[in-house]
Amino acid sequence: MTKQNKNNIIIIGGGAAGFFAAIACAEKNSNCRVVILEKGKTVLQKVKVSGGGRCNVTHACFDPRELVKNYPRGSKALLGPFNRFAPGDTIGWFHDRGVELKIEEDGRMFPETDDSQTIVDCLFQAAKSAGVKVFTGQNVVKITNEGDWQITTQKGPDFHCQKLMIATGSSPRIWQMLADLGHRIIEPVPSLFTFNIKDRRIKGLLGISVPMAEVKVIGEKLKAAGPLLITHWGMSGPAILKLSAWGARLLNARKYNFEILVNWLGFDSTEEVVEVLKTTKLEQAKKLVVNYNPFAPIPKRLWESLLQASNIDNKNRWADLNKEKTRNLALELTAGKYRVNGKSTFKEEFVTAGGVELDEVDFKKFESKVVPGLFLAGEILNIDAITGGFNFQAAWTGGKIAGDAMGMVNGK
Repeated sequence: MTKQNKNNIIIIGGGAAGFFAAIACAEKNSNCRVVILEKGKTVLQKVKVSGGGRCNVTHACFDPRELVKNYPRGSKALLGPFNRFAPGDTIGWFHDRGVELKIEEDGRMFPETDDSQTIVDCLFQAAKSAGVKVFTGQNVVKITNEGDWQITTQKGPDFHCQKLMIATGSSPRIWQMLADLGHRIIEPVPSLFTFNIKDRRIKGLLGISVPMAEVKVIGEKLKAAGPLLITHWGMSGPAILKLSAWGARLLNARKYNFEILVNWLGFDSTEEVVEVLKTTKLEQAKKLVVNYNPFAPIPKRLWESLLQASNIDNKNRWADLNKEKTRNLALELTAGKYRVNGKSTFKEEFVTAGGVELDEVDFKKFESKVVPGLFLAGEILNIDAITGGFNFQAAWTGGKIAGDAMGMVNGK
């Protein structure tokens, strides 16, 4: 790309936001020469692996005021953009290109094919049809701005453009380059991670889950509710992932060593559970406690483990439960205390909290207020969401608005 061509648009980062921006820009202005520079050997890798290989494209939350509530960082900044391009627009965008999305019970949206390759192929084809050029293996080592943008990669030669977009996701190296250009970078910390817990109550219960648990961090005003999954390492599932997102900085400050209270039944209070146990004792007196579980959401093996933790053995009948054992069981069900010692990445869907300070971005165009002609979208910004398709929606929205802005001619 020559230095003289003022219609050159370069996008660093071949992920969701980068592709969406490139397509939007090229479709809006056919005179733009749009290029994607990707460090890796392939593009759209996060799209490919997300949702267990199905790609959780977005979430069926169509009110922008409700949608922004799923973003621990960036909710205020995204309200305006979501009024311009929200999940309904994402659905329409893929529909217009032959890809239908479906809504699951929890609101997550996937391609009807249940195959992320469908989304990857759609983005590839849309980019190709719009004339976007994609170069892989382009590791950017230097960015300078002297009248135009000059991007130096390890491969060379240098690329030049009038407008530059950065959509590299979590990249300390690129964040440093942005800092050198004058941007303030909020220190990144992990978000969306599972909890490492070694506890006899969940040992050997790999794969067991409950549909609605509530988890609280002891000593903090931090809690989350949702499905909870027991893993080989400890606990995961939406309840844990939400907690990790909202508490990303707090838990990082604690070096991922803290205690949680787990309410396996959701929002039932301990006293309500005590009353259910008392009623069951009267109505099912002759039955073995281990064989009669009055709480349907609790799987049998978890029920047995919690009974053992409450000093209730397999020979105890409901009539045998004294006040102490009844109380112990109610507490195990609604306020079990577990020690967290470490974290694990949630599958391949690594997300960080941190990035470019949001006050330095014009969200009408996703353009830098610090350096004109520089556009930013995706996880390079201090924006992140809970699990469920919300991170991708922020990428689609930012990419679309930035791409349209880069393709504008005389403000149109």
